[in-house]
Amino acid sequence: MISSGSIRRRDLSVEEHVKGVLDGNRVILAQTITLVESSSNKHRDKAQEVLRQLLPWTGESVRVGITGVPGAGKSTFIESLGGHLLEQDKKVAVLAIDPSSKISKGSILGDKTRMESLSRDERCFIRPSPSGGTLGGVTQKSRETILICEAAGFDVILVETVGVGQSETAVRSMVDFFLLLMISGAGDELQGIKRGIMESADALLINKADGDNKSRALSMRSEFERAIHYLLPATEGRRAGVYTCSSLTGEGVPEIWTEIETFIAQVTETGVFQKRRKEQSLAWMHSMIKERLVTRFFENSHVRQALPDIEKAVSKGTLPVVKAVNELLNKISS
Repeated sequence: MISSGSIRRRDLSVEEHVKGVLDGNRVILAQTITLVESSSNKHRDKAQEVLRQLLPWTGESVRVGITGVPGAGKSTFIESLGGHLLEQDKKVAVLAIDPSSKISKGSILGDKTRMESLSRDERCFIRPSPSGGTLGGVTQKSRETILICEAAGFDVILVETVGVGQSETAVRSMVDFFLLLMISGAGDELQGIKRGIMESADALLINKADGDNKSRALSMRSEFERAIHYLLPATEGRRAGVYTCSSLTGEGVPEIWTEIETFIAQVTETGVFQKRRKEQSLAWMHSMIKERLVTRFFENSHVRQALPDIEKAVSKGTLPVVKAVNELLNKISS
């Protein structure tokens, strides 16, 4: 085993990254994710080779996406669910996609400090990732991080979205089960997000169903159980269920995990699970193609040289946008 000191003093080889991840070395696991997240061109080829060699050990985890409005208690719920999973002898990885600092562009790390019990358990790995200003806080490298955690032997990958904007669509495209977390009594003005994502959710979970709020949560559950029949199911052949839980007391948390396990078993038997995984891989490939093409376009020396003047002309209204785009596209073939 490589010592932690030697890991910090020098860059690891591809083989050391691969072996460290497969051995479950948490220091190397974190360093490998950092390598993959790097935007440096010198790290790109190395990171992709590490991923290529890790691929045979991926794909065996259950990937769960968790979203909800701010205040729905996502982090507290994840800690409660994670604790239940650890009791079931599951290894758990939590990818908490944090909003970025406006100044440093780094992760606030709030989720890790809130999940105190999980962060102290060696069977759990928490990775707060800076959003870098990407859509809804979903990092471009989240899919690669999932694969690395799977290769490291984690049984369940929990992916938390910041719960604003349209990040839910991105998370939905990389998980097997998508859970929408809500609270009763928040008002439609706070939960308007639910209208756009309810059809993407495999289950709706009303959190904080405890104390004086329990009766309101049960009433809200009944309302959503009626409403769900008018929505298209997120997963072929299976309508979303509505549940209540208390992350504070743990009531209802084992039941939602049972629902997830039942869901995975059913969609695996019908072939929907495998179909979704294949579709997600293809969608990921197309997304990466678009990303690389955009990067290559703006890195082109002819485009860089012409862009300032063309931008200035468009801003002044002396050059039509369509003509400006055509001129720039012509630069990459000149």
